[in-house]
Amino acid sequence: MRNSSKTLTLLAMLLPLAAGAHTGADGGMHHGFATGFLHPLAGADHLAAMVAVGLWSALAARRAWPDLLWAPLAFAGMLLVGALMGLAGVQLPAVEPMIAASLLVLGLLVVTRVHLLAVVAMAVVGVFAVFHGVAHGYELASEDGAALTLAGMVCATVLLHAAGIAMGWALRHANAWLPRVAGAAVLGLGATLLAQAI
Repeated sequence: MRNSSKTLTLLAMLLPLAAGAHTGADGGMHHGFATGFLHPLAGADHLAAMVAVGLWSALAARRAWPDLLWAPLAFAGMLLVGALMGLAGVQLPAVEPMIAASLLVLGLLVVTRVHLLAVVAMAVVGVFAVFHGVAHGYELASEDGAALTLAGMVCATVLLHAAGIAMGWALRHANAWLPRVAGAAVLGLGATLLAQAI
């Protein structure tokens, strides 16, 4: 029971109901690796999405290798692609609603622990990661040192995926309601943000 309460405490710490980390949220104060590394931790939407990708990967994996890595690698890679698109000024419609929708989908995947083919899992999280990346890229477009900032963001993303994988692996054989609580929290955050975005 002590492990269960520790897990719930960790989940609560990783899913803060903080302000979204999107365009203008931090006054454009982007510069350097450290700022980029901390940026995904400042918004509940990005934080929840990145942890949820790792959590779902671990919960749904049929084997540790390579099932654990397909979705996290796709998310991190397409986040970078999206950020570069944003830096280049590529305009995508409905960025904020798509970020909120990503939380709805990821939360549902965590709750159901559904196993998808690797290519499907990569496509699902990859599409959503582009929108997360574009949101960051828009913020960085007028800043110097964007490359270092992006490097920090990608490193933080990988570590958040790893945290989600570790939690998911620990919860694979725990009480079934623990992962469902985590998924429901992500889903609820997504629904709240979607209601605000439309």
